[in-house]
Amino acid sequence: MAIGNPSLLILGTRGIPAAHGGFETFAERLALFLVARGWSVTVYCQKDVAEVADRITVDRYGDIERITVEVAAPGPRGTLEFDWHSILDAARRPGVCLVLGYNSAVMLPVLRLFGRKIVTNMDGVEWQRPKWSLPVRAWFFVNEWIAAWSSHRLVADHPGIADHLATRRPRAATVMIPYGADPVLEAPDTPIRALGLAPDRYLVSIARIEPDNNIALLVEAFSRRPRGMKLVVLGALDDSRPYHRAVKAAAGPEVVFTGGIYVPETLRALRFHARAYLHGHTVGGTNPSLVEALWAGNAVIAHDNPFNRWTAGDAGLFFKTVDDCDRLIGEVLEQDDLVTRLRAAARRQAAVEFEWDHILKAYERELLAFSDVPAPAPLRSLTEDGAR
Repeated sequence: MAIGNPSLLILGTRGIPAAHGGFETFAERLALFLVARGWSVTVYCQKDVAEVADRITVDRYGDIERITVEVAAPGPRGTLEFDWHSILDAARRPGVCLVLGYNSAVMLPVLRLFGRKIVTNMDGVEWQRPKWSLPVRAWFFVNEWIAAWSSHRLVADHPGIADHLATRRPRAATVMIPYGADPVLEAPDTPIRALGLAPDRYLVSIARIEPDNNIALLVEAFSRRPRGMKLVVLGALDDSRPYHRAVKAAAGPEVVFTGGIYVPETLRALRFHARAYLHGHTVGGTNPSLVEALWAGNAVIAHDNPFNRWTAGDAGLFFKTVDDCDRLIGEVLEQDDLVTRLRAAARRQAAVEFEWDHILKAYERELLAFSDVPAPAPLRSLTEDGAR
């Protein structure tokens, strides 16, 4: 570590390079941004193994230090094991700790005991999700409170989340910084044609197949009548789960289930060439998939709640019931002028609220407020040198 450089340790994700979800993508973007501006950045990475051989190893991903923690336990138990060893290691290292999510916040007092400064992105209101059992929801509820009072600063990614956190801590303890994504100004149509699709002849939903994401409602609304277009539903399906069976049972012949797709080029093409993006999420803050849809210039049909209304803005048409959704789908399929207007609004909304450079600089300001080292002279700006 260069003497005099501010240091950051990123905890709570599976690690970089990003391959798992929104937090991993954000961790990679922030780390690259900060090392380019003179920071020393460490990211903790989880490695699932059959048997632990080397609990902790250190290597580099470009200019970023990676600390890889081996865990042999499956599922949530493995995540808790990873978080515990990450926190024990981070407690003995200099720098501000940025914790992404609060699912293991019961461990955060260890960092406070060692004098570490903690900034926590509080993500969504996880304990409200109906998919969790009562004991799991209780665990998340307790951990939310612990994170709120163990952290020096809370980050909300949506004004609604900031309002919620104000019921836990005084509002001054929270800063609102949303999520970002990259503009998609063009995309080849080869990936969608490989799926049997044609540009502007399908709607798309990209989400986990969960009740609080209303996938069954979206499928039922679309399938009420022949559309002359397809509905493409991304997300892993498991016939052993009753909700997944219900989603498939609601589908008409124009619904296409692709399973999970994780190839970035295919995802960009699916968004860019879609007639509209369907978004049924009801719980959470600024959803990364919705932000990515806005940057792709998608017209949006979304569940009517404060999270989606603020995120989509004028790019959205909003439903509460399956009848509403059915009607809005018909309007989007039939009205070219409406789609043109919504697409233009999507790009405006994305540029105003969800531009990466502004978001990453906002994080840097908050992290510097808790750093023992002053801000470095920026080595270069990611927007100036075009990196990523």
